[in-house]
Amino acid sequence: MKKPVLGLILGGVLGVFDGLSSLLSAPETAPQISGIVAGSTFKGLLAGALIGWMSRRVRTLGAGILWGGVIGLFFAALITLMQKLSGQPPYYWEIVLPGSIVGMIVGYATFKYRETPSSATA
Repeated sequence: MKKPVLGLILGGVLGVFDGLSSLLSAPETAPQISGIVAGSTFKGLLAGALIGWMSRRVRTLGAGILWGGVIGLFFAALITLMQKLSGQPPYYWEIVLPGSIVGMIVGYATFKYRETPSSATA
């Protein structure tokens, strides 16, 4: 399996839990939980693929974790910006912290993962 694919899968799975964490950090968002989970999953898929792609290019674990955190922070900040522009009350820390942590976890996992060479079929 390639690192971007691993990042995609791991980002999607952790994105579900990232969305569900809103029930703990902001219980008043419970009526919108399906949209929150769907959005967090999509955000995790996209960020995970980018983190996995970049983890093929970085040389140190610290750089992989930092890159994951930056990408997670970027996409979480975009979500809070969209909330603010739509007139909803923004939940900055409730979105940015879990998004950054998920990004760092995906950065760690994709950096540590060793790609298996693809076998050529004749």
